[in-house]
Order: sequence, then C-alpha cells, then structure tokens
Amino acid sequence: MRCPFCHFADTQVRNSRPTEDNTAIRRRRECPNCDARFTTFERVKLGDLTVIKRNGSLMPFEREKIAKSIYVALRKRPFNQDDVEKFISAIIQKLESLGENTISSKVIGEIVLRELCHFDSVAYVRFASVYKDFKDSDDFKDFIGQLTHEKIGNSNGKI
Repeated sequence: MRCPFCHFADTQVRNSRPTEDNTAIRRRRECPNCDARFTTFERVKLGDLTVIKRNGSLMPFEREKIAKSIYVALRKRPFNQDDVEKFISAIIQKLESLGENTISSKVIGEIVLRELCHFDSVAYVRFASVYKDFKDSDDFKDFIGQLTHEKIGNSNGKI
C-alpha cells in the first residue's frame, strides 16, 4: 500500500481487525519512510456494478460517490462515523443483493433516499433537495409538507 503522504511504495500494517458489522477489515498502517500513520478499509466486492446515468451513459459503480453524497448531506449533523460507514455498507449490500450487474442512478438514489429517511431526517431533506433538483423554496415547502403528511399518516396523528 502506497503512503498517501510521501508516496513511499511499501507501508507496514500495524493492526488489523474486522469492523463492528464484519463487512470490512480495518487496517492501521505506518509508513517507514515518513512515520505517518493512516487507516485503510478492505471490503469484499461481490461483483462489478455498472451505473446507468440519466443521460443513458454507463459508468462503473463507485462506493465513494455514495459515501461522499451521504457525508455532504450529514454535514454539521451529530453522527458517529462508524454508524455512517455501517449505513453506507448496508446500502451497498442492498444494491448488490438486487442481483443486477447494471443499476440505474435513479434506483440508487431512491434506495439512498429511502434509507436516509430512517437514518437522519435533516440529511434526508438535504439529499432529496439535490437528488430531486429543488429549484426554489416552494419545492422545499412541498417536500416538507408531503413528509409531514406521511409522518402523520404513519403515526396515527402523532408527529
């Protein structure tokens, strides 16, 4: 593994252990050249997923893109990074369990949106505003109104 700081080609593993949800191996590494320490995660990749973009083009699936969008939605929110990583891993497992090699970006967005609704309501609205391409404050009002209506319907009148 190349050092991300000095780019030395041969770093050393100091500690390895599975993550809490057993979906990855967490490796603590050290660079013998610059003494920098960093952490890597090793995950099983079940298959090569391809994303069908809205314009019809095909791109390889990248976990980092989903992770980045979720972390942006959670910006300045109180969250535990391990919980977020478990959450992202669960979404990836759902995508892989669909049994398809190609998945539309719309399906991916809908799954992330549905899961975020249960994970963090503010992140859910933030993600929806980008995913659904809100144009102005009325789009937010309509979405929040719909969300509030759904919560009232699901909780028998209790918000």
